[in-house]
Amino acid sequence: MNQSASAEGAVTSRVMRRLLPFLLLMYVLAFLDRANIGFAQKALQQDTGLTNAAFAFGAGVFFVGYAIFEVPSNLLLHRVGAKLWMCRIMVTWGLVSAAMAFAHNATTFYTLRFLLGVAEAGFFPGIVYYLTRWFPQSSRARALGVFYFGAPLAFIFGAPLSGLLLDLHGALGFKGWQWLFLVEGLLASIVGVWAFWYLDDHPAKARWLTQDQRALLVARLDEDARSASLHGPRSVLASLVDPRVLVLCCVYFLIQAAVYGVVFYLPQQVSALLGAKVGFRVGLVTALPWIAAVIVTWIVPRYADRTGRHRSCAAALLVLSGIAIAVSGLAGSPVVSIIALCCAASGFIAAQPLFWTFPTRYLTGAAAAAGIALINSLGGLGGFFAPMARTAAEAAFHSTSAGLMVLAGASVLAALIIVALVRVPVRRPECQPITHGETADAS
Repeated sequence: MNQSASAEGAVTSRVMRRLLPFLLLMYVLAFLDRANIGFAQKALQQDTGLTNAAFAFGAGVFFVGYAIFEVPSNLLLHRVGAKLWMCRIMVTWGLVSAAMAFAHNATTFYTLRFLLGVAEAGFFPGIVYYLTRWFPQSSRARALGVFYFGAPLAFIFGAPLSGLLLDLHGALGFKGWQWLFLVEGLLASIVGVWAFWYLDDHPAKARWLTQDQRALLVARLDEDARSASLHGPRSVLASLVDPRVLVLCCVYFLIQAAVYGVVFYLPQQVSALLGAKVGFRVGLVTALPWIAAVIVTWIVPRYADRTGRHRSCAAALLVLSGIAIAVSGLAGSPVVSIIALCCAASGFIAAQPLFWTFPTRYLTGAAAAAGIALINSLGGLGGFFAPMARTAAEAAFHSTSAGLMVLAGASVLAALIIVALVRVPVRRPECQPITHGETADAS
């Protein structure tokens, strides 16, 4: 058993080295292209006359297009393969993101943000599904944790980059925010073409693995799939109405509300704390919460994989995030607020790879493609409602802190639902099928 575990660990490490850096690059560009309007906000509003409410609607309408086409997109990925479909997604979303440089009025802004959601639909759940076809359950949280570095890395490197692009204001006759959308969008399209030549659809097709490594990995993944099929729906329709999937949709909705309610306004919040305009300096400080998130996301999923406490760790991280979001709005000190934002980002980023181990324990095949997509699409609507809820709360209570309290409450409520309602089957360390009714974090 030790020799088998050692061989599995070696092949898993090889797969991580091969796939995760590239998938990480893809996610960095995806997250940057959906969230870079936070950097462009002030300049964009000045040049186009967008009101705060119009900006909030445009920021969120992305998730409407995303939600509508999420399930069909992931089912197409399941049918045609990841390399072709990921190439299509990245090329089209990059072109739409670049076109944001020409959003000179509210109608164009709304339309392009909606189309960006349509173009990107299926990317994230597609990657989660893709990882289930490469990583056994015993290493899946670690793999998802590394993939989730994409969100913080998008700000660690993307924040200063976005600041520098904004500082190009006037170059070649373009505004700074136009440079921001053009450069970051076209980068995504270039990487999308690269993805077609770099990715393999399944371990059986991976020529960079030895024959023995392919056989071992395929056998282990088939074992996980058989275990999952014992506990979850087997058809697409059954997965879409499964009560456990619907509960996870609610949890993910609340998580995404907290994430994007913070992300879309983080550069402006840091700008206000520093008393400086959004540029390179603000971009550097904005990167600090995401550096903290990378560290925590590296540590906690590994601890959860080792101990099996994915559920309790996820709940604790979301409570930490909620408290920190509240503190960031109430603290009178900029230093305390920045530290609180570091804790908030660490909590809601590190909790998400743990969250995705819940559905992948009982969803497999086409049911997994559909169920994961549904969770991401309905849950992702939290990113649509969060900016408007934050703006409405601030207007109603005449306080910027009020919006943050709403986001803090969403994060804590997500933790409570996980503790109260989420139960997922687990596999024993010796990889034997579990008995019916055994659940994660049962201890």
